[in-house]
Amino acid sequence: MTSETGVRPETGPAVPPVPSTRATLRALLLRLHFYAGILVAPFLLVAATTGLLYAASFQLEEIVHSHELTAPVPTGRSAQPGQPGQFGLPLARQVAAATAAHPEGTVGAVRTAVEPGRTTRVLLDVPGLAESTRLAVFVDPHTGEVRGALESYGSSGALPVRTWISQFHRHLHLGEPGRLYSELAASWLWVVALGGVVLWLTRRRRAGRQLRLAVAPERGTRGLRRTLSWHGSVGLWVLAGLLFLSATGLTWSKYAGANVDVLQSSLGWSTPSISSAASGHGTHGTGSGSGTGSGEGSEGHGQHGGHGQHGASAPVDVDQVVRAATGAGLSGPLEIVWPAGPGDPYVVKEMDRLWPQRNDQVAVDPASGRVTAELRFDDYPLAAKLTRWGIDGHMGLLFGLPNQILLGALAVALICLIVWGYRMWWLRRPTRGFGTPYGRGGLRRLPWAVVPPVAAVVIALGVFLPLLGVSLAAFLLVDVVSARIAAARARRPGTGVPG
Repeated sequence: MTSETGVRPETGPAVPPVPSTRATLRALLLRLHFYAGILVAPFLLVAATTGLLYAASFQLEEIVHSHELTAPVPTGRSAQPGQPGQFGLPLARQVAAATAAHPEGTVGAVRTAVEPGRTTRVLLDVPGLAESTRLAVFVDPHTGEVRGALESYGSSGALPVRTWISQFHRHLHLGEPGRLYSELAASWLWVVALGGVVLWLTRRRRAGRQLRLAVAPERGTRGLRRTLSWHGSVGLWVLAGLLFLSATGLTWSKYAGANVDVLQSSLGWSTPSISSAASGHGTHGTGSGSGTGSGEGSEGHGQHGGHGQHGASAPVDVDQVVRAATGAGLSGPLEIVWPAGPGDPYVVKEMDRLWPQRNDQVAVDPASGRVTAELRFDDYPLAAKLTRWGIDGHMGLLFGLPNQILLGALAVALICLIVWGYRMWWLRRPTRGFGTPYGRGGLRRLPWAVVPPVAAVVIALGVFLPLLGVSLAAFLLVDVVSARIAAARARRPGTGVPG
């Protein structure tokens, strides 16, 4: 086309095509994955490293505290039928030996020996100990010898070495401020994992690659392409495990954990608890009991149901309590919780966390020795069972050694993913001439029809997961500001720097 003068008009600069909504969302997700990888990955790296250490803490506990946990097995001794944990001496005599060695404490609970060669654990409430901590006195069930005493943390009975590792993983021994690191890591882990898998699969689809190349690293590649291939395929394989760690980790967090508690209570998903009050015989109520918002020991902290010492004149002793519990179908290992006050019942709990779990409980009247209430794990709401299984799985208790190996493998995989992520950033850093491939300013290019639902999701996540919301808002703000700065620089005369 020409003008009336016959001169072809000058054409203006080419207008770049407007990206589709899908491409804009992918660019925004890529940018978010980049920010999280650079800024949140250090917290994830610490959580994964300390989690790897925790996965081995049970074996370390057995080694370090072997003297207290084990006892010589006399020749010919065996467990008496129907009496879990009784290997020669009545439990009452074992408790008496513990209180004689440590008269400063009052009996709170007794954990029976698991098998011959293991000690009975008498848990004493001693003034001056930290919250959720008791003094565990270890008694040889064969002879009544006190093998030692150690601080025991939480309902899992973590001894000092495992407690130290657990709290290192939980808050880096920084107290409540340190819990923010683990909550930030758990809040972002699922976002980074899901976002990474979406980016990986959409990248493969756009490139027309076969599915097998998405689930396995490419052969014959080097440099950035090789690293990206390992990062994407390994991330795809461990996605379910990372989502599990994120979800269960959030139940222990300070702010998100409190919201989980509220949600469980409002939906009637709270973990049931057997009544240990004098007025509640024969009934059971519900309590949070999920361990939310309190850390590793809170999977049952404060639910031991007894801080007073059993009166010497009571007609029922601990051996009769165990017989009543076994008569109701409970089997060892057992925890016998002392009455909280005059007239309150003993509470006997199964402590088997392996699969299938045995977590039934009964209340036993201290005057008559009769079972007055029962709480069966089979009667738990499904959500309460999932909470129990999730907590035990996160702690490496659910399947024993295979559970610990799986947790260790997930921790190693996450460490590798983080290292590969930083390597990719290093290989693509702007100083190498690659520029920034991470979709800066994607938020500004979103169609207005998409903005409200995206904003609603972000706000909802920010309310339920406060640390995720605050950090996400900061990321988006940085993205918008940096995009405006880059665009302003690009408009300056003589600069050819694209936004």
